[in-house]
Amino acid sequence: MTVSALVVDDEAPARDELSYLLRTAFSITPVDGAQNSSDAFRYLQERSYDVVFLDVRMPALNGIEFGNVLRRFAAPPAIIFVTAYEEYAVRAFDLGACDYLLKPVSRPRLGMALGRALGRPPDPRGPQADDDPSAMIPVEVAGRTRFIPRDQVLWVEAEGDYVRLHTTDASTHLVRMPISHLEERWAAFGFIRIHRGFLVSFRHITEFSVTNGVHAVTVAGHSLPVSRRHVRDVRDRILRAGRRN
Repeated sequence: MTVSALVVDDEAPARDELSYLLRTAFSITPVDGAQNSSDAFRYLQERSYDVVFLDVRMPALNGIEFGNVLRRFAAPPAIIFVTAYEEYAVRAFDLGACDYLLKPVSRPRLGMALGRALGRPPDPRGPQADDDPSAMIPVEVAGRTRFIPRDQVLWVEAEGDYVRLHTTDASTHLVRMPISHLEERWAAFGFIRIHRGFLVSFRHITEFSVTNGVHAVTVAGHSLPVSRRHVRDVRDRILRAGRRN
């Protein structure tokens, strides 16, 4: 499949390095480079791109502002941020970015970001998702941005427009993101929806129970409700896992 990319970065060495990696390691063509938002708009007037790579700190429009413009396009490209700064990650994901990469970018990490942007499933011959240390989600803690590994998340609880991540170290983190978005991103990595308000890591389920007609699963000693809509799927997955074991 032919894939086109636009790299927007005011630092020429970083822009050239990423463009070279996209061409040589992933056979993406064309790959165009722009040093600021004005140059990028000129490229976008001439052609559409499948994916746009954005730095954050740039003259004129910064990357976040430029990303907000891109998402208003009739057919917006996938957006991947590539930056040296951690603190903009939450804002980047709020505007619908596919990924947020910190410089210097490794080839495996770039490949994962492209997979998300282009909607391609993970390579089944590659490492298993739970062994992937780069699968992170940004959270704000005391005014700073931390990245929580996906494999440390036990379950996710919906709270309006936010989700609360419950992790293996018994901490919780509130993230502005719809639970349906995480369900879509993490379904391939062993997370299952058990209720409109709960998404759980299947491998951490230790019990499935029914009490007075109410179904529940136990995760890390906590009982979480299973809605009638999801009972059959949860039960079938547990039975299949039991047969494999």
